[in-house]
Amino acid sequence: MTERVLSMKPGVELAGWRGHLTALAIIAFTILALFYRDMLGMMAIWWNASTYGHCLFIPILVAWLVQQRLPGLRRLEPTAWAPGLIWLGLGAFAWLLGAAAGVAVVRHGALILMLQGSVIALLGPAVSRALLFPLFYAFFMVPFGEEIVAPLQLVTAHISMVLLHVTGIPAQMQGIFITTPNGYFEVAEACSGAKFVIAMSAYGLLVCNVCFTSWKRRIVFMVGALSLSILANGVRAFATIFVAEMTTIDAAAGFDHVVYGWVFFAVVMTLVMAAAWPFFDRKPGDPWFDPERLRARGGSGTGLIAGGAVAIVVAAPLWLAASAAAGEPLRGAPAMPRVKGWASSDEGPLHPWRPRFDGADYRVMARYRNAAGQVVDLAIATFDRQDEGRELVGFAQGAADPDGDWTWSQPAPAPADARGEQITGPGRVVRHVVSFYVVGTARPTGSGHLVKLETMKARLLGGDQRAAAILVSAEEGEGRASDAAIRAFLHDLGDVKDLADRSLRTR
Repeated sequence: MTERVLSMKPGVELAGWRGHLTALAIIAFTILALFYRDMLGMMAIWWNASTYGHCLFIPILVAWLVQQRLPGLRRLEPTAWAPGLIWLGLGAFAWLLGAAAGVAVVRHGALILMLQGSVIALLGPAVSRALLFPLFYAFFMVPFGEEIVAPLQLVTAHISMVLLHVTGIPAQMQGIFITTPNGYFEVAEACSGAKFVIAMSAYGLLVCNVCFTSWKRRIVFMVGALSLSILANGVRAFATIFVAEMTTIDAAAGFDHVVYGWVFFAVVMTLVMAAAWPFFDRKPGDPWFDPERLRARGGSGTGLIAGGAVAIVVAAPLWLAASAAAGEPLRGAPAMPRVKGWASSDEGPLHPWRPRFDGADYRVMARYRNAAGQVVDLAIATFDRQDEGRELVGFAQGAADPDGDWTWSQPAPAPADARGEQITGPGRVVRHVVSFYVVGTARPTGSGHLVKLETMKARLLGGDQRAAAILVSAEEGEGRASDAAIRAFLHDLGDVKDLADRSLRTR
């Protein structure tokens, strides 16, 4: 009887929520103000990158999901909860690691973690459990998934090849490039289907929560939705090539633009929903949670928890500012090495190539030729320190400049401590590139993850932040075996770490 009376008194009900919501608003504003660069950077990606255009709708969907739960939330009493500060602390620590390593996606994810932690700490376990899915769904505001682009490019190319062979169209595949009698096609990043896989993940999980209660049905739905997205994208790529074979390249380009831009995802979503509709097991009006089972017992002082939250979020940037070593200036541009058996060459490349390393203090290149006629290019980029926009590895950095003429094609052989990749330029010019990365006194590596780890250690622990990228490359062509030329050059060059140390003046 008492509970029923209280639920009918909005003044009493709001009084219980008002202080907690005010404290939550203050902490959330503090987080967004303190990390505004990450917030603006994340929003810029939403607006400018078509792959993440769906992220613009996630805040609206989160608000809608919360609104759907308001009737049950009104029957709960918010409480300040000290253990919630652990989640907030994890977010602050994750931001510290992401900032030190220069990984934007970690910083963006950490921003969401901190906002989630503030909700848990200031509204308590009962309200947080009631808002569990909306809080989780907020992670889709983070622009993630770039690492699946290259694998999906290859998957799309393989699906296209299978369908081309089924229809009797002769075709050859080299990495992400497909050659047919009437054309030469590239499965570009925009054609990989990554944008649809990521968007379908967000859409599918929303459907799972809103339309299903059975976990088995949810799993089957997600597997089917994602599989259909990948398969359908391969069919779309095949259809573009097929149209080009039956008509003209221009007609295929127009077909691809219409299908890819406006029809494809709508058709896939319609098919997914039509197939799943008979199996929906959540009825309209079903409660999202049982308030009686979530009622909280006890709590901490709101002001004390709010103060602790402020201290945690402020500590992360202060630690980074205090502990990150200022980069030591480099003494000058690296000197190109003298390699026994190799001489400097003025021979021009089949197509100009220059790796991209924005923000590097120095970038130098040289071409070498040996007595056997093998030709390689050596490029060195050095940094006195790494920071936002001037990183050793990151988007657009490396052998293939996305704004240039060269396109990543496929992985290529490389030593264990390097990264190998094949890139393709205009006129089907193929180049093999082997990349070594060195941070401070660490050994060379080809792993971007290890580079980020070494960078993070240097910035957090006051180590040597100086870094170098060393790229050895050779063109593939008639009478030119790029792999053999690179192996011969690296053998005669010796330890790449010695070259990196001389370039950075660490010895």
